[in-house]
Amino acid sequence: MDYAKWTKGSLEAEISKTLTQWEKDYLGRGSVSVKTDILRDMLVISLSGILTPAEYKLCDTKEGLLSVKRIRSDLVESGRDYLGTVIGELTGEHVTSFHTDISTRTGERIMVFRLSGNLQEKLT
Repeated sequence: MDYAKWTKGSLEAEISKTLTQWEKDYLGRGSVSVKTDILRDMLVISLSGILTPAEYKLCDTKEGLLSVKRIRSDLVESGRDYLGTVIGELTGEHVTSFHTDISTRTGERIMVFRLSGNLQEKLT
């Protein structure tokens, strides 16, 4: 990868744009906002506004809340290989691990990609 063509901010913006497009293409709808931060060997991505009004209503009960979290988690996990490939292509680093969780209270998802190298250092 040619790190000279990217600034930290431009790569963060490109990753956010790519994830938004993946959500629209794969999940059928995108989040309201996406913010990516490159921190050492990690990408920390915050996606806001991902739950539908119906999902918020389901979250009124413990059973519904767990169901929404499980289904949303399963959907993202089913696209994990593609996400790893895309992140690898954009960053030039291998994705060593992927972690995600969703807040059913705020409708925010956090994604963390651990990379094989210190991307932040390579971009400075």
